[in-house]
Amino acid sequence: METRFFFKDTFEYNYHCNNQLIDLFENQKQLLPEKSILLLNHLMNAQEIWNNRILETKSAVGVWEIRPLDHLKKINEINHNLSLHILETIPLDRTIEYTNSKGIAFSNSVQDILFHVMNHSTYHRAQIASDLKANGIEPLNSDYIFYKRK
Repeated sequence: METRFFFKDTFEYNYHCNNQLIDLFENQKQLLPEKSILLLNHLMNAQEIWNNRILETKSAVGVWEIRPLDHLKKINEINHNLSLHILETIPLDRTIEYTNSKGIAFSNSVQDILFHVMNHSTYHRAQIASDLKANGIEPLNSDYIFYKRK
């Protein structure tokens, strides 16, 4: 499978899972644990921040900032479209120089950053699933293979 196609496919999966999770949050908003709210915002903020780093633009969002639940679907759509734009226009082997949230300088390839974004999102969705279950809410099954079986 060609690398760009693989990333496009995984970003489609990420977009789908985030939208399903936002739907779940909207349906359970009275019962949502604070940790789950924080983690969902964090994974979406991180994708936005990484997109901006790749595009060498300043991000207006903090990594742990909590935004209104009714804004998250639009944020997810913007993140997704920007990630796809990056895939279509920027070489995956391009090195990106950036500073992290603590001001420490690093450099990584676009491909490494995009792979990190996917892993980061999956990791935090798993944390959210555990937190929801611990608080009596049926979690979303966001396994990639279940997404591909549809």
